[in-house]
Amino acid sequence: MNTLMKPKVDYAFKEIMMNEKARVGFLSAILNLNPLDIKQTQILNTNLRKVHENDKQGILDVRVLMNNNTEIDIEIQLSPLTVWADRSLFYLSKIYTEQIQSGQNYTVFKKCVSISILDFKLFQDTDEFYSCFHILEDTRHTLYTDKMEFHVLELPKLPKQLKKDASDVLLWAKFISAETKEEFDMLASKNEYINSAYEQLQVISQDKQKQMEYTARQKAILDYNQGMLEAEQRGRQEGRQETCISMVIEMLQEGLNINTISKISKLSISEIEELKKNI
Repeated sequence: MNTLMKPKVDYAFKEIMMNEKARVGFLSAILNLNPLDIKQTQILNTNLRKVHENDKQGILDVRVLMNNNTEIDIEIQLSPLTVWADRSLFYLSKIYTEQIQSGQNYTVFKKCVSISILDFKLFQDTDEFYSCFHILEDTRHTLYTDKMEFHVLELPKLPKQLKKDASDVLLWAKFISAETKEEFDMLASKNEYINSAYEQLQVISQDKQKQMEYTARQKAILDYNQGMLEAEQRGRQEGRQETCISMVIEMLQEGLNINTISKISKLSISEIEELKKNI
């Protein structure tokens, strides 16, 4: 059998969510619902969203409409992004406001839910892998509105070992972060909905076209991460160079010998002389 795709790669996760039973199981676990109470879910049309036109990495998301008209936006982010909370609020707000048309009143608004699956630690104040946020009053915790809700899974915080009473949310998070057949087999045996997701994963992992698209998606993510790393390294190097130049100028102004300055700064004598001309 071909190598199994990694569910935390957003392309693979989106393909898994095309399986309705897997989709119902995942949503019921996150939203704390009885799967039998979810009569229908519908995948909405969505494209690879880009923050900028030249952003090849983008964000591949899954949008789902529940039978009670709740709209859910599921996103996976593998690279650290400190502004993730602002970003998820921005996109969920767009989904929320798109519900109303000219001439309609505010009763048309339905609940919108954001589910973020992150392969980095977003919250430094807790070791809990799962967080759920509502809009509440600060002291009384009175719910202001239930129309917007945010769920966050931080995969690096997952426990290494599972307890017998592991929650469905934890089982799904472990499935998404799993990489070996042994892990998938174990998790599939614990939850029938995860088993459906695993079966879907095996099917798409044997599809040559989907494998090519999955590989291309992996490459885009790796290229993006490498580009960000190199940009950061260039920034640090340029910062060090600017500091070095400032230090050399100060030493020249203080009348230090050029040979001495060269030894301290590691700049060549010709570079120092050029700087001296511009003082």
